[in-house]
Amino acid sequence: MATILLCGVDLFFRGKLEALLPEHRLIPVDHTDPPDLVIVDIARVDAQEVADAYPDIPILGYTNHTDTAGLRAGHSAGFDQVVVKSALVERARELVEELAPSG
Repeated sequence: MATILLCGVDLFFRGKLEALLPEHRLIPVDHTDPPDLVIVDIARVDAQEVADAYPDIPILGYTNHTDTAGLRAGHSAGFDQVVVKSALVERARELVEELAPSG
């Protein structure tokens, strides 16, 4: 079980992630436990600020397929993986296992 910090993730999508990843623990930004992985909605937060805040934690960023600036921002910030939102929904378990295998 990985502890996954959700950064900028809206309540509706959080529910979807909880359903897709029931074996993992999803926590909000104000939680004190250290995460094994950070999942970021690039459209709602500053990608570089997140990368700076969690330099030693794998970061998975997502945004809508039309948000090319957001996709570039995630890559520029050095996120470990940047995907479109639909790919995250389709491959959530696989991506989490790849980025936080020991979680």
